[in-house]
Amino acid sequence: MSRHPEVKWAERLDKVYITVLLPDAKNVKVNLEPDGIFTFSATAGTESNLYELKLDLHDKVNVEESKINTGVRSIFCVLEKTDKKRWEKLLRGDGKTPHYVKVDWDKWMDEDDDGPEKIDMGGMDFSKFAGMGDVMDDGFDDSDDEGQEAEKTGDIEHTQAEETVREAKSETAPSS
Repeated sequence: MSRHPEVKWAERLDKVYITVLLPDAKNVKVNLEPDGIFTFSATAGTESNLYELKLDLHDKVNVEESKINTGVRSIFCVLEKTDKKRWEKLLRGDGKTPHYVKVDWDKWMDEDDDGPEKIDMGGMDFSKFAGMGDVMDDGFDDSDDEGQEAEKTGDIEHTQAEETVREAKSETAPSS
């Protein structure tokens, strides 16, 4: 019985990038047909397990202009599209994408970015958005917008319980 390797994909207006993640693959066979049928097979692992997949791509590809690079950890394919248009999904049809096929966000480019022109962002630094995960999950119930806003601005009002604890400590503290 064969297994499916993990596949990542990204696209540009004129290309589709497919990366088959399979470390130490041996006997790699990749076949690409003009109508968009992509087949892959290889063996890997200590028991030389067979990995296979067949992808019915969203549209036609130019086989002669497409390229493949077999590396130690992955097989990287650059597929030239026949028609220079966005696919928005890798596979043909309306079925659910298989669990082993994922978007390669490291290579992904939005349609707005797909071209020679670059948008001037006025020197704004967007690098800090990477650390926003902790702010987004701050433990507050979303219905408590006032509490969230107070925490974000640093003007946290003490709850009644905090006040009670503070009063109890001041009553038990020795007077000087």
